[in-house]
This record gives sequence, C-alpha cells and structure tokens, in this order.
Amino acid sequence: MGKDAIMKILAVDYGASRTGLATCDVSEFLTTAITPQITLKARPKVAARVCEIAAEIHAELILVGLPLNMDGTEGPRAELYRAFAGRVEEATGLTPVLWDERRTTVDAHRILQQAGKNAKKRKKTVDAVAASLILEGYLDYKRLQK
Repeated sequence: MGKDAIMKILAVDYGASRTGLATCDVSEFLTTAITPQITLKARPKVAARVCEIAAEIHAELILVGLPLNMDGTEGPRAELYRAFAGRVEEATGLTPVLWDERRTTVDAHRILQQAGKNAKKRKKTVDAVAASLILEGYLDYKRLQK
C-alpha cells in the first residue's frame, strides 16, 4: 500500500503488567482506546491476545510503541519490545511499525488526572489511553507526509 492508503490500525502500548490497545476509524481521524486493557503478563499470551483483537477489528497495520531513552537511543526494554513485535508479525503476517512512545504513559496519566480519575481508576485505562496517544502521534506524522 502506498503512503496515502487509508487503513484500519491497531496501536499497542505493550507493558510488563498491562498492555493497552487503541484503534482508529477508517478515515484515520478518530482514535479509540480499546478496553479492557490486557492484563496478561506472559509475552506469548499477550501477543496471542493482540493478534486475536487485530483479527477481530480487521487491522491492516499494527503499531507497537517502542520505548526509547529520552536521548532517542534504544535501551534494554526496546529489545524486548522488538521481540514482542516479531512474535506478533509471525502470528499475523503483518509487519508491525515500531513507534516512539516516549512520554505517552506520563501524558496519559496527566490526561486522566485532569479528567478527575483517581489513581485506581487511572490504572484501569492508562495504557489504553497511552496507546491512543501513540496512534495519534503516528497519524499526525502520516498526515504531514502527504
């Protein structure tokens, strides 16, 4: 598909305890957090669940947040996320796009706090909101490339 192609995207904010997901409408304008978050911890089980959801929503692209250091370099966590993306690719046949996720969780906490959510309620949705922020960043970039 060319860079102008519009497609259904699944964004993944992979984490050790929780994994958040988000998608967008086919116009690539509105992003929506998918809840509940995935609370499985074993990487193969998380990858399997991500693949199931990708199939359910007919995702044509999977966007996986990549944890970069603040200076833009990759640390040890990035290697784990690349391995996770590889597992998703093997299962779906879709090559995930790895996308910088710096500050998305911090921003998600801020957004939820400003919305009046207490810490316990934020924990239930923060990773899905972070996935939405990852997706919004990717879509903004894609629009600038047109």
